Amino acid sequence: MAGTWLLAIDMQRIFAEPDSPWATPEFDRAKAGLDRLIPKFSGRVAFTRFLAPTNPSGAWVPYYRDWPFALDPAHLDQYDLVAEYADIPAPIIDRPGFGKWDAAAASLLGMPEHLVVGGVSTDCCVLSTVLAAIDAGVSVDVVSDASAGLSPADHQRALDAMGLYQPQVRVRTVEQVLDELSA
Repeated sequence: MAGTWLLAIDMQRIFAEPDSPWATPEFDRAKAGLDRLIPKFSGRVAFTRFLAPTNPSGAWVPYYRDWPFALDPAHLDQYDLVAEYADIPAPIIDRPGFGKWDAAAASLLGMPEHLVVGGVSTDCCVLSTVLAAIDAGVSVDVVSDASAGLSPADHQRALDAMGLYQPQVRVRTVEQVLDELSA
């Protein structure tokens, strides 16, 4: 897996804190899986952050009508990575949309051909990022137990959908990834 990057999707306070309207219930489970993987990808870990746009446009206008708190400057610190990840020296890819993979992200990471992906939420930003990456020609391992959805059923449905994209996408466990890294 030389040259492979670990991409940790949206491990932010806004998805971690239970009182946030966007809390991901199994955030801690996803974080525990990423915690096991991060040390094995030293120098090849990148984080993404979902950031609300200053001025939503198009389909985002009604979206933010439903979630006005997300545009309130008083909540800006909730977009920070969780404290445990804030000081890890790693690139951070900020995007105002669900998908985080684009030409700029690829260039930032040196045009990788393979990504290992985990984070939140499986059924939104993980799914959107993975599909954009494979469309750009990057193969992806989605780590099922280093990801979390808005519910266990939503998480599984997203994993099942991504599993349809074999061989570009493989759904793996932390143990499977660690075993491949050791081989």
